[in-house]
Amino acid sequence: MSRWVGRANVAKRLAPLDGTPGRSVYAQGAARFDTAEQTIVARPSFPLRHAAEYEVVRVGPLLEEIAEDRRVGAVLVRLGGFAVGVFEGEQLVASKVGQRLVHGRHRAGGSSANRFRRRRDEQARVALLAAGDKAGAVLEPERGRLDAVALGGDREAIRRMLELRPELRWLEDLALARFFTVPEPRRAVLDRLPYDLYAVEIDDAGA
Repeated sequence: MSRWVGRANVAKRLAPLDGTPGRSVYAQGAARFDTAEQTIVARPSFPLRHAAEYEVVRVGPLLEEIAEDRRVGAVLVRLGGFAVGVFEGEQLVASKVGQRLVHGRHRAGGSSANRFRRRRDEQARVALLAAGDKAGAVLEPERGRLDAVALGGDREAIRRMLELRPELRWLEDLALARFFTVPEPRRAVLDRLPYDLYAVEIDDAGA
């Protein structure tokens, strides 16, 4: 069973294992450590560049890479809210956060429900266009400087926003594989994102 662990805690846990008997394999952006007691697989949010095999537990290359700070763009979108930012390491250096009214679903039927649905669809379109506008305003000047982009919030909202703003498709080219599902995007949620950005997925079968 895997779980996401903050990079500081990963270092505390794995550093004592360095040089102990076992085997290490760095491949396909992840690291696998086999010891007499267990197998640990570490998959950082930023795939590992290091590729090698060692006939000993060698955690140094993993710890060195997860300690690196990156310049990362973040786009968190749900219907009715968005948070866009740029992180230098764990520091938020630029951001835009906003909300737009999008009514909930209409439970009744008939023509009134159809009118409500059309109004809700238009509210959602306007909200997603606004999110796309702010994403472009914050991140377009950073194009070429970003190491990666974190997409999050709601997958469908992100998909629809990119359909409405096709000029932002370049964000997908830089997107991390992990989608950061978050509650209503707010500044506090954006401020907490670096913990997840630098977290490592740890699978420690046999622990």
